Amino acid sequence: MVTVIHNAAIVTVDDHDTVHYDAAIAIDGKRIAAIGPTKDILVRYPNAEMVDGTNKMVMPGFANVHTHLTMTLARGVFEDLSPSHKPPFSGGLSPIPLPKVTPEEQRTMAQLGALEALRSGTTLVLEDGANTGDYAGALADTGMRFLLGVRAYDRIGTEIGDPAPYQLDRALGQRHLGIIEDTYHKWNNTSEGRMRIAVSAWAPDMCSPELLRDLRALQEKLDTWATIHLNQIWGEVAAIQAHRNVLPTEYLAELGFLNERLICAHCRCMNPREEKILGQSKATVSFNSAIAARRGLSPRISDLEDYGCTIAMGSDNMAEDMVEVMRTGLFMERVRREDGRHPTPEQAMRWATRNGYRALGIPDGGWLAPGNKADLIVVDLQRAHLIPVLRALSNFVHNGQARDIEAVMVDGKWLMRDCKVLVLDEIALLAQAQYVARVAWSRQFRSRLDLKPPAGFAPDALP
Repeated sequence: MVTVIHNAAIVTVDDHDTVHYDAAIAIDGKRIAAIGPTKDILVRYPNAEMVDGTNKMVMPGFANVHTHLTMTLARGVFEDLSPSHKPPFSGGLSPIPLPKVTPEEQRTMAQLGALEALRSGTTLVLEDGANTGDYAGALADTGMRFLLGVRAYDRIGTEIGDPAPYQLDRALGQRHLGIIEDTYHKWNNTSEGRMRIAVSAWAPDMCSPELLRDLRALQEKLDTWATIHLNQIWGEVAAIQAHRNVLPTEYLAELGFLNERLICAHCRCMNPREEKILGQSKATVSFNSAIAARRGLSPRISDLEDYGCTIAMGSDNMAEDMVEVMRTGLFMERVRREDGRHPTPEQAMRWATRNGYRALGIPDGGWLAPGNKADLIVVDLQRAHLIPVLRALSNFVHNGQARDIEAVMVDGKWLMRDCKVLVLDEIALLAQAQYVARVAWSRQFRSRLDLKPPAGFAPDALP
């Protein structure tokens, strides 16, 4: 049956950033059939299921092109434990490691992240992790779109950002390559095409030249996408200079790793020479604005875009709220540029929707037009912070909140409607996630007496 949402404001994110008022959108199966004035669409589809869009706004779903859903386990912990931006560097993004968890516990935390993503209007996610295949089924059941990056590295004894000598474990890297290929053959293009698998290199300073060449060859063999953390922290830059005597982006370029189907997360510790190299490769930059703000760093987005990079957006660690990510990115770039007009809300919306879909190989998604995928969200405009509705798109970018999103559709199927999530048992999941986190952190502090819990840690999560 055709579904028609009528009497709504419709933000298309088309080439002209068109916003329709008192408009309707018709969805036939998995595709958008028509967009136009309400009276015209109602005449064309008299037998459709009618959804009243009065005081609502329809817009594309968000594309989160860089996140780690299972790191919801570290909420309120890692945000305030950023590494130093100045030497000496010792490696790692936090002095406290993430607790080790069972596969079942990991699935719970991944589902928690997916729940938040869904509630904040995200319809497409690039999830990056070491064993994403272990919870791929749980994510597939949400009905959202996923590109799962399966991570590889061959450096041991440390983490990102350590200039200490490189300890190579070639066999470890080879095992990771095998896991990537196995996961690809098991999960790629499943769930009616909503689940796909990508190649992931952890970071330049965690991968040897041999492994990066192998990963690039595997990307070509599987005909898929790749992702990497790039120029994330200054310790990473120092490590690559110490190990390879070049800068991180130069290192990837020399090995032929840069390409148009590569999503580079962060890119906030770069010099102009690296930005130009990355732009020439036409790679995508994931502007992870919220975590960047928390870490006190910001990439030069306008320069990267001018050099040829596609700018998309990601939430990265601990939070999945793409409304916050979009607005924070707008504000950070305006502060960095000292320009109160640029980027525009339309640009920020494009980064967070259409650009992300295109970067992940779905050019007919992330924007609303006849023939495109029916991936969309419905926003309740009857909110004190959204009235008056004069410039609907700008209003939402500047003032909207995740809780304003009342419905989410992917492939023409409602995943959330009337603020009720239809694909997860939300109450049970929240209770289980709280239990898992309490047990996991307590277990860690009990086994690691050298770790000091940060101030304000909940008593029931202590040993």
